[in-house]
Parts: sequence; C-alpha cells; structure tokens
Amino acid sequence: MGLGLAARRTLAEEVRTMAHDALDRWLDQLEADTSDAPTLREISERFLHTRHTVLSACLETIIRQRYAKDLQQTEAVCPCGRRLFRRRLDAKEISTLHGRFILHRPYFYCDVCDIGFHPVDAKLQLSERHHQFDVQERTTRLGADLPFGLSADQFAHLTGVLASPHFIHDTLNAVGETATLDRVIPDAAEISRRIDEARGDSTRRPVLVVACDGAMAPTRPPGGRRQKRGPGSWREAKGVRLYLLGKDHRVIHVASWHQIVDKAALTPAIQLLAGRIPRDRVRIALVADGSEWIWELLCAHFPEGEQILDDYHCAEYVYDTAPAQYGEGTLEAQEWAEATLTRLCLNELGDVSGGLLRMTPRSPEAHEAIRTFSIFLAWQRDRAGYDELRRRGLPRGSGGIESANKLICHVRLKRSGAWWLEANGNAMLRIRCAIYNGTFDQIFVDYMAAHGVKSNEP
Repeated sequence: MGLGLAARRTLAEEVRTMAHDALDRWLDQLEADTSDAPTLREISERFLHTRHTVLSACLETIIRQRYAKDLQQTEAVCPCGRRLFRRRLDAKEISTLHGRFILHRPYFYCDVCDIGFHPVDAKLQLSERHHQFDVQERTTRLGADLPFGLSADQFAHLTGVLASPHFIHDTLNAVGETATLDRVIPDAAEISRRIDEARGDSTRRPVLVVACDGAMAPTRPPGGRRQKRGPGSWREAKGVRLYLLGKDHRVIHVASWHQIVDKAALTPAIQLLAGRIPRDRVRIALVADGSEWIWELLCAHFPEGEQILDDYHCAEYVYDTAPAQYGEGTLEAQEWAEATLTRLCLNELGDVSGGLLRMTPRSPEAHEAIRTFSIFLAWQRDRAGYDELRRRGLPRGSGGIESANKLICHVRLKRSGAWWLEANGNAMLRIRCAIYNGTFDQIFVDYMAAHGVKSNEP
C-alpha cells in the first residue's frame, strides 16, 4: 500500500524541516568561523570544507522523501515467487561526493533460495562498497592520470572526500577488467560522426590514417608478502591509432587501442576497427616503420590503404650510414645525408639504392651500415616518395601514433620507480584508451552492471 496524501504531505514537511535545520546549523557554523572582512578565497575555502554538512543532510532528506515507501517496506517477493516478510532494518553508511549519511534499509531473506537482499539498494543503484559509484567514477579517472598516492591526495584536496590509494588502485583495476575492446573502441555511428566533422563542406573524402607501433612498458612478476618478485622486464605495449586529417591539417582522433601483448593479440583490434570504418567515405593511409609484421597486419585488414613508410624511421638509416662511412661530424657525412634525404623525398629510391651498391665501405662498421640500409630500402621501395605524398595531402610520418604511445602509455606507465603486473598495466591502458576515445562513460556503465546495477540505457 502506498502512502496516503496526508501522510505524504506530513513526510514532505518533515524532510523539509530536516533540510532547513541542517542549513541553519551550517550557516551558524560559517558565521561563527568568519572574520569581520573575509576575502572571497577565504569564504570559498570555508564553504568547501563545511559544505558536506548541509549537502549530505539534503541528500539524505531527498532520498527519504523519494523512497519513503521503499524504506518502510515490510513485504517483498523473492525471485522464486515466495512472499517474504521483512527480517530487520540494516544500517549502511553511504559515502558520496556530497558527504556521508546512514541509511536504514529493509532486509528480506528467503529460506528456500538461501538468499538475502535489500530491495531499495537496487532502486537506488547502491554500490556494495562504502564509497558509492560517483566517488568510484571520479577516483578512477584521477587514478588513470596520477599515481595512486597522489590521486588520493588530489581527490581529497578537490572534493573533501577521503579515498585511500588502495581503494583507487582496486577500483581502477576492477573497472579495467570490465573494459572490453568492443566498448573501448567508439561505435560505427560515432566514427561516422567524426568523419563528417573532418570532411566539413569539402567535396573530397578526408584522409583516415591507420598507424601501428609499440612502446616499451616496465612489467614485473607477481609476488607475495614472503616471496620475492624477482627482476622486472620491459615488455612492448603494442598500439594502433586511427585519426582523420581535417581542414587545415587538423587531427581528429578516431580510436586508440594499446595493450601489453604479442603481435597476434593485436589482430582482433585491427579487425574490429576495420569493420567499423565506412571505406567509401575516407581515403585510407597506412603509416608504420619498417617492421614487416605490422605491414602484414595492416594490409590484411586495410588492403586498399596506401602504404607510407615513416620518414623519421627512414632518416634514421641515413644518419646511421653517413657517419659510419664518412666519419662522425664531417662535412662529407652531412652533405651525403642531406642529398640522400632529398632523393628519398623525390621518390628516387633507385638512385639511392644504386649509390649504396657502388659505395666502397671504409670500415667493417660502414660495410654493415650500408648493407643494412640497402636491405631496408629493398623492402620499402613502394612506401616512400614524400614529396608526392605532401602534394596529395597524405601524411609522411608516424607522429600520430608516437604521440598516442606517449600520452596513453608513457606518461602513466613509465613513471619513476613504477613496475606493473601485466594484468594491471593492461587494465590501466584500457581505461586510458577509453578516456582518450571518449568511451569511458559506457565503460563505467558496464562496470556498474558487472556489480549488479541494471543499466538505464535503452
């Protein structure tokens, strides 16, 4: 039975009275603490440090008003269909961004199913943990950017809510465990919207760059309190990034995926990304270094893409060969390097290769450098020609994936003294990719669903 009109009015008056009393106490506290002429900053700081007093009371009041019937519930139906009667009222201290309060919830237990539950918890979407989902969501975002100890300090400073580094660490890993490739990557509709943004009013299809590269991450083996972990090792976090070249060469991000995995495990990400790209609406450019496994992977899923060798990677071979043959810091080495780079820019790979074959090595080191460069050019013959690429509005370098490696992987995983369990490092990378891709909100909805909260999404 629901509350009658008179009862609801009485309850509404009671909760308003509670809220007004809390506000009066808060204002009295502010007045007692305020000097004769406080500055705006001083007033703001006092508001920040005391606001939880009134906000938590208001939050509790609203819940008691909106869920009065549920908090007074005496009967419930078990999923098995049995009629149950309330066993007791259980107190739960709830911590939110707006303070703490205690809520007494009706508890029901089914002897047949051997399960107990609080119906109001599901309606309020309460977390089983002390800190509720609003706190968990903010601390996860902060923990994805800063070390966990610093995250806890900054969160307390900004919100006035105390969340331990251990709590932030565990929550972030739990959110990361529920983050799947399918949800971290933007869906086809969002990718289509970004393509429209990149195209604007142009009649030409925008360029979609597909780039792949790796970044080294410090990992360690698992250990226990009485067991040494052993030495750490550096593993490659392989990543792929898709981005659009918009008007005035503006970069519009599409998607990034980075994980500490072997090359075979990167295949599902490339495959999923390829399936969400409308091929008829973009011009595809594949950018990578000289690793053949990367080219095989990209070409298998984007066969129509134009293959482009990263010009910086190519230049590295030039600047390794020049000092080996002509001497470190010599004018002759500088002139040969600049002339070779110019020929490569003009797509004169045949002339460069012929020149290398005619070279007489001046040392064993020069012989090895020349041989390595020659082999490299033979494999990359159709992937240079940078001057032509520039005229066609195509990229020449892998700066897009390099910056993604730095932003997503390096700045968080490669901090001083940091060593990561592979599973935790991958959880961190999935969350950072989701934030970068603009999909973190749906990742957090999945996390809540995994902890028994039904989604409100259609």
